Amino acid sequence: MNDLLGILRSGDWLTRARIRAYSLILLAVSLLAMLGWIALSDGLVDRNGKPIGTDFSNVYAAGVLTLQGKARDAYDPPRQHAMERAVFDGRDVPFFGWHYPPFFFAIAAIVAALPYGGGLALWVFSSLALYLAVMRAILPRPETLLVAAAFPAMFVNLGHGQNAFFTASLLGGALFLLERRPGLAGFLIGLLAYKPQFGVMIPIALVAGSRWSAIVTAVLTIAALVAISDLTLGHEVWHAFFQSMNFTQTVVLEQGGTGWEKIQSAFSAARHWSADIRTAYVAQTMLALVLAASLAYLWRSDAAFDLKASALATASLLATPYVLDYDLVVLAIAIAFLVRHGLARGFRDYEISVLAAAWIVPLLSRSVAGLTTIPLGLVGMLLLYALTLRRALSDRTAEIGAEMRIAQA
Repeated sequence: MNDLLGILRSGDWLTRARIRAYSLILLAVSLLAMLGWIALSDGLVDRNGKPIGTDFSNVYAAGVLTLQGKARDAYDPPRQHAMERAVFDGRDVPFFGWHYPPFFFAIAAIVAALPYGGGLALWVFSSLALYLAVMRAILPRPETLLVAAAFPAMFVNLGHGQNAFFTASLLGGALFLLERRPGLAGFLIGLLAYKPQFGVMIPIALVAGSRWSAIVTAVLTIAALVAISDLTLGHEVWHAFFQSMNFTQTVVLEQGGTGWEKIQSAFSAARHWSADIRTAYVAQTMLALVLAASLAYLWRSDAAFDLKASALATASLLATPYVLDYDLVVLAIAIAFLVRHGLARGFRDYEISVLAAAWIVPLLSRSVAGLTTIPLGLVGMLLLYALTLRRALSDRTAEIGAEMRIAQA
């Protein structure tokens, strides 16, 4: 037992050769599984009757409605579902709801200008390229692209045809640019408003860190997106969006329409354990308050920026009650910044092992929660966030100790 703890403490078990081997194995297995899934499908519908790219079908259908001048109908479940079935020649595919703000119709319309397969390919490969480019920018090392490509959350996102690559790219790109080009960083943060649930902690961090130019640019970007969508699509679309939020909250989130095992939040964990809605919201609110206080403290401090960036990426996932396992692609950003800090200043006890655990968590989170109700994704994120705060405190303690030794010399 002591030997095992020693190995986990040092992290020596995770050599560069093992990193490469594990990544290649997972990448190969995942790619083969995806190719088999597509090969066994009936046209664009898989053996379970679901569209290839599942959730992407709601984006494509919303785009078709936009091109037809009926964007508002995307927020009406029966009409949206009717268009999803029409995309697949009337086949009875499952309903995948459209929950995005009106300015995201622009992206939907672009992919819908192509046939479904072409639109899906554009959606997947463009967002994947952005994600890999951002990861390489944060951590410019030979193994970065391989490890980022093999990250399990990447394949969950691909299987669902979801947009987590865009989310990770925008947040990761903003954090990467914040120190040197705050205006551009603010622009990327403004674009992230297409997933507003992940923006709760960002203003807290930016205000605490006095990043005013980024704040102003982000606000102006969001205002411009709202104004343009209002002018091009009309007031009625925004009215429909706000009305649809009740359906999203009650059916998709509070009643667990998506599945408790898929949602990786404190709210979902409480509901999975049979807590009532009020208790689940209390648990989520308490966690959000702790995150807000600790994040504000960290961003006001003189801690290394890599730690601030990692903490914000993780807190953005933890703060919302609605975070799916495919959204854990954003964890790659948090891991990359922590690894960059460790490579520059050395790794402390258990850090490498915790980082490895956080990397593998998206592969297991849904199945473990489904079988045991243990919210492995939530636990992994909490552990990573605590590790980041611990590292900031230990770095500060080490600096104070060094200053005292210099003063005594």
